Amino acid sequence: MIFYNPHGAPELACDHCGCRWVDRTNGAHCYECGEEITVDSIAEFQRALQELATKGPHPGGGTT
Repeated sequence: MIFYNPHGAPELACDHCGCRWVDRTNGAHCYECGEEITVDSIAEFQRALQELATKGPHPGGGTT
C-alpha cells in the first residue's frame, strides 16, 4: 500500500495492517505485524518515487 503524506511524497505501508515501519534488518517485513512486504509493493513504491522525481508531489495526500 502506498500512502501519500500531506506534502505529496509517497510512503510504503504494510498491506496487512497499514503500518509504515518496515524492518529491513531481516528482509522487508512490517515492524508492527511481521508480515512480509511483497516485491510487488516495493516495486509500486519505486514507481511512486520515480513519479515524484519526474512529476513532483502527488496532489492532496491520501492512499493508493
